Amino acid sequence: MTTDNDVAAPQTAAGQQVLPSQAQAAEPKVEYSLSGGLIARLEALGISLAFTSYQSGLLYMLGRNPQGGAHLHQSAMAKPMGLCRVPSGDLYMTGAAQVIRFANVLFGDQRANNTFDCCFMPRTVHVTGQLDAHDVGVTDDGQILFVNTRYNCLATLSATHSFEPVWRPPFISAIVDEDRCHLNGLAMEDGKPRYLTAVSKSDTIDGWRDRRADGGVVIDYASGKIVCEGLSMPHSPRMHNGELWILNSGTGEIGSVSFPKKKGAIGTFKPKAFCPGFLRGLAFHGKYAFVGLSKPRYKRFDGLALADRLKDTDSEPWCGIQVIDLDTGTCVDWFRIDGEIGELYDLEIIPGFACPMTVSPGSPDSAQLITTAPDTGAGGSTT
Repeated sequence: MTTDNDVAAPQTAAGQQVLPSQAQAAEPKVEYSLSGGLIARLEALGISLAFTSYQSGLLYMLGRNPQGGAHLHQSAMAKPMGLCRVPSGDLYMTGAAQVIRFANVLFGDQRANNTFDCCFMPRTVHVTGQLDAHDVGVTDDGQILFVNTRYNCLATLSATHSFEPVWRPPFISAIVDEDRCHLNGLAMEDGKPRYLTAVSKSDTIDGWRDRRADGGVVIDYASGKIVCEGLSMPHSPRMHNGELWILNSGTGEIGSVSFPKKKGAIGTFKPKAFCPGFLRGLAFHGKYAFVGLSKPRYKRFDGLALADRLKDTDSEPWCGIQVIDLDTGTCVDWFRIDGEIGELYDLEIIPGFACPMTVSPGSPDSAQLITTAPDTGAGGSTT
């Protein structure tokens, strides 16, 4: 596998370099491994993968190089967290104190460094302050929504303030600077928010830490009602083929929520597969679920069922990505990280590109790479 740092040297169709700089990202000591079929599967599906690690401070892009081998690009970011790709192709990311919009600046047969067919440049950097923002989504009318975990609410950007509250769970009594329930996940459907996840219903500061084993809930955005409960640190709610899927992180399970026909009845979590790790980050393509795994921080996560599941299966916890076949509930491919990096947060599918890259907002490349929109020919009269 080849790896790459934050290097942007886009080239025209004729191959002319327009940016020679190479801004190196700090590299933790890690080893990468992957299943023999992963790259062939990505090629067959016509996709690549993006994922974040706040622990390493890197945004990763996993794809295949022109020779058909695996290629991992990484860019330094400030505490990268939630990811969301929208139909326009833009990629949104929450970070330590920012929400960033990336846009692909390559078109047609343009390539960066004769390798990358997609170059995500930071085009909008909105400073929010340190809100511990988690998942992010964009509505069909372009409103950016993010889970403001520190203030227990779903928020949007403000032209003046750090954030504008949009919604809060009914059990949260006020917008206050106290992570009470650890609201973390956002499921969008048809350009609108549909469900959110929280680790508990607590309404006191840090109350969620005492409810990690079975206090997790899924909340319906429109009604504010709890539609599934008894979960263990749920994350990454996602809608797929009309079903709600979540990661029950404290048990290491990916599953869907089965809703009873009786109006007002609570849904039931139906596990589909066990993955050996603390699960965060979920994306779908066809019948495949791409699941992010982290190694548990045991001092914080003592008492979770995940520890027993790992012991019962004689397994060690992973950091990486597993590809789950939803028809069989089995892992068919995987990508693994060993070494100093043990935690991921989110992942997203990048369709239509074999080898994407990103550019860090604070890197020299972000200042030196100049791209222009097509010339429309507008101008003054020449008569």
